[in-house]
Amino acid sequence: MTNQSNQNPVRESSESRRRFIKTTSGIVAAGAVTSPNLGWSDDVADRATRVLIVVGPSSHPPGTHEVEAGGRLMKHALEHIENLSGIHADVVEGWPDKSLRDTASTVVFIGDLFPPNRLPNAQQNLSELDEMMRRGVGIACIHYATGLLGDDVTPEGDHPLLRWMGGYFANRSCPHHESFARVFPKATITPEPTDHPITQGWNEFTLRDEPYFNNYFGTDENQLASNVTVLATSMLPPEAPKQETVAWCVERQDSGRGFGVVMPHYYKNWRDEDLRRLILNGIVWSAKIEVPAEGVKTKLPDLADFNPKAI
Repeated sequence: MTNQSNQNPVRESSESRRRFIKTTSGIVAAGAVTSPNLGWSDDVADRATRVLIVVGPSSHPPGTHEVEAGGRLMKHALEHIENLSGIHADVVEGWPDKSLRDTASTVVFIGDLFPPNRLPNAQQNLSELDEMMRRGVGIACIHYATGLLGDDVTPEGDHPLLRWMGGYFANRSCPHHESFARVFPKATITPEPTDHPITQGWNEFTLRDEPYFNNYFGTDENQLASNVTVLATSMLPPEAPKQETVAWCVERQDSGRGFGVVMPHYYKNWRDEDLRRLILNGIVWSAKIEVPAEGVKTKLPDLADFNPKAI
């Protein structure tokens, strides 16, 4: 999301207004089950834990963000976990209909800025999302989907996402706080020394990416709330390093769970097994599924299979 702070708010295209589900095998009508060639019968899909992946608009150049391909990749990875079964994922470009919202155990957002605020009918979207959160549905945001504009928040920085997910990326247009986005040639991501399930099975890794820093966690001198857990940090920026939170989670009072991670900017970084495991662990945990002790195991996907504009 390089230089996103200088961009105008993302405008939905006519294509993004259409409600449909994208799967790794193509496009099917919203509300339909996955294609049989992915191994799911109607009956199995009905019994599975359902992950709803919402793809928001993006105006980034090929090879960066690649939100549609990223959504399809996450669906494939979740449905083909080697040491866990019983997950079905629906990928929707645009706002999901009620049938999908009602059956989701968790909702995953990927896009330029927090998709409910960027898609048409933002207030209705937030209201319907609030209904899901009050039922204890989980939420996970990937990279720039963690982001809010100044127009989205109150002058003090309040927004439901702060409670649903525990924190967010505050675009420079925000009146209360400014988070930062820079591409670092070598950003080292370190798991926190905690026994939280999301940290299981992955190790410190280094990659060229854009992990956001100085993310916003609240009015108490930007300290995390007591129910928020730091999962991963990075020493940023290199010229004045400070331990920055780049992945976190929250256990909410409504019994729901939230997970935020500020990578990957580059689509090719989905190849990194440690990053991929961190993200998939977070999604699985947000759906209230027990994360395996060794973390979620998946085979390295062929990124070209998910139809990105570039890798």
